[in-house]
Amino acid sequence: MANPVAIDRTSPLPLYWQLKARIVRDIEDRALQPGARLPGDHELCDQYDVSRTVVRQALRELEVEGVIRREKGRGTFVAERRTARGFGHALVGTFEDIQSSGRQESTVLRREVVDATAVVARDLALADGEQVVEIERLRLVDGEPWALTVTQLPRDVGERLLDVDLRNVSIYGVLEREFGVQFDRAERTVEAEIVDQAVAEVLGIAAGSAVLVMHSVSFDPTGRPIERFTGIHRGDRNRLDIEVTRSTAG
Repeated sequence: MANPVAIDRTSPLPLYWQLKARIVRDIEDRALQPGARLPGDHELCDQYDVSRTVVRQALRELEVEGVIRREKGRGTFVAERRTARGFGHALVGTFEDIQSSGRQESTVLRREVVDATAVVARDLALADGEQVVEIERLRLVDGEPWALTVTQLPRDVGERLLDVDLRNVSIYGVLEREFGVQFDRAERTVEAEIVDQAVAEVLGIAAGSAVLVMHSVSFDPTGRPIERFTGIHRGDRNRLDIEVTRSTAG
């Protein structure tokens, strides 16, 4: 790290916070790209004359925030950039959420008519065992796996998609533009989960890695559920941004 700015020991800001800011500034000033090696614990201790406890806390928080990645036995590196699309806020699918960056590709892994499980039937207001169209796709950004998505639709809605090229298009867009299906609202949740071996292999990550999972059910203007969606997003490639405003009600 060239010409580091000294830590201000008279500042009310914690030493680790100042160190974090200086590391981030150095990455930006030097235009370091993902994968670039950064100074290790001992180097930072020497450069900034701070304890290893301060360095470890700074690096730990930068790793959690997705700025750096640390590999045991190898060192500290600039992390791959995460998308900050605030995905799930608009009534669109994962395709539009990522597509705005202009770098997305989609691969259809599976598309078939299946019997609805009890959970799928409940969410889509179908009878147990009623058939649905299930579509599984892998989303890539810059050639890297980004998200695995599974979409279930009532058969009368989804069967129109059985012969459509879905590699690099929005299911929402196709249904609305080509078939006049209207989406009115959606109910969504986002939670952190741990992936099993099968999903990990598809996403190119280690089994047991953390992911962000979005569950969604979309409704048409009559209130009928017409799409059930699960998007498994790599935790090291995505973050969820939320804007909060203070309510003036009351």
